[in-house]
Amino acid sequence: MNPPPSFPIASSNVAWPVKRTPGFSTRIASHVSGREVRIPLYSYPLYAYELSVEALDQYSAFSGLGAASYQALRGLYETLQGQFGTFLYSDPGDSSVTGQLEGAGDGVTTHFTLVRTLGGAVSPVGWVSALNNVYLNGGALAPDLYSLILPNTLSFNTAPNAGVQISVDMTYAWVCRFLSDQQEFEEFMRGLHQTSSLKFRSVKP
Repeated sequence: MNPPPSFPIASSNVAWPVKRTPGFSTRIASHVSGREVRIPLYSYPLYAYELSVEALDQYSAFSGLGAASYQALRGLYETLQGQFGTFLYSDPGDSSVTGQLEGAGDGVTTHFTLVRTLGGAVSPVGWVSALNNVYLNGGALAPDLYSLILPNTLSFNTAPNAGVQISVDMTYAWVCRFLSDQQEFEEFMRGLHQTSSLKFRSVKP
């Protein structure tokens, strides 16, 4: 499976604040008695992001902004046709884990969807960019005994025994889609551009 293109702009181009909004969907049925029935439709959240990219270099005159960063971001947006295509966003605050518990073996299961834990909440990661280590009961496993099935599945050659704790070190990105079919790019100096509100949201891979 080929990965979607990656978001091409470094965090140094992005102005504060950076907005991250976890979102759920809940169905609510109200009764005449005043009672309510609530049904959660999402088992884990989708993440909405809003970035202000304050400086994009068109002519590669400013090395700190990244060569042709304007063309890279605008080119990504146009290649994806706005809201149509998907890309990978590596959130600087949520893109790697070490010793992440993935579950326990049962002697039968060989495939495990990779997750990360954030303050007690467990969610599957969107796209694993590097599976650095796999541990069984804390001991590192030889790389030829497992494989990564994209986008986010750990596959063992032999099922771990019942009760064996499985953990990993990995880096990951979120599969995202832009939220608008129009995006403004403002040239505030010759060759320097900005976009004040770039909105996108994660999707289920």
